[in-house]
Amino acid sequence: MTRETRLSEYLRARRELVRPADVGLPEGGVRRVAGLRREEVALLAGISADYYLRLEQGRDRNPSVQVLESLARVLLLDEPATRHLLDLAAPAPRRRPRRPRREVVPAGTLRLLERVGIPGYIEGRYFDVLAVNRLAEAVSPTLRVGRNRLRDMFLDPAEQAMHPDWPEVAPKLVARFREAVGTDTDDERPARLVGELSLASERFRTLWARHDVNLGRPHVTRMLHPQVGELDLDMEKLSIAGTDRQMVVLLHAAPDSPTGERLALLASLAASVDVPGDAAASRAETAQESARE
Repeated sequence: MTRETRLSEYLRARRELVRPADVGLPEGGVRRVAGLRREEVALLAGISADYYLRLEQGRDRNPSVQVLESLARVLLLDEPATRHLLDLAAPAPRRRPRRPRREVVPAGTLRLLERVGIPGYIEGRYFDVLAVNRLAEAVSPTLRVGRNRLRDMFLDPAEQAMHPDWPEVAPKLVARFREAVGTDTDDERPARLVGELSLASERFRTLWARHDVNLGRPHVTRMLHPQVGELDLDMEKLSIAGTDRQMVVLLHAAPDSPTGERLALLASLAASVDVPGDAAASRAETAQESARE
């Protein structure tokens, strides 16, 4: 997909989400399009209707920053969405398409994950699960190395059943994924994942077509655990230096809270079935072998 095509799709998708009343226009009369008309966007942005039409059709290659910022204002884009718009319009160097690369978690980070004492896992750039500690496995049976959080959220009924606020979580997850992909279209991994989910999930298709980016990151995640019931977990995401956007994801709660007590119970249950020996070394080796396959 060319830069011009990505920009035109984004403008069209965002235009269709803005109602006339949102920008002070009357809603009377017959409207054949969702959202604003092209002519209305052009008028409010202070550009000609013909020029805006060329942008939406991908026929203009060099829109100025001033024009793009005016369009962002009319389309009610927040700061992250405006940055995304500017990135889409920026010229990119020509690069050969590259094959998907295996993500390898630094050995020190794997050791930290086992020793941190709270549920945690490593998330790759495209939401692949790269490593999991035993406490996180106890909290979520679907958290396993090799799985993908985006795919599970839309295609795995067990994952959806564990999230009572799934309708609110799903749009944020899709928006974060689009932000992670950005303008990097020479990596076939996200393209394959989007294609798979678009075919299998109508809800994903609808959310992806909105072109949302960064709707906010959840600080608390609610889960319905099959053994201990409801968990209200604080979620922290920490970037791993020297990697391509890998994150340490940590789940925790105050020890004296109901969730804290349930986490302690899960930790006790996990310890009772843990394998003997050096668990940290064993899990680190397994994760690294999985990454090299």
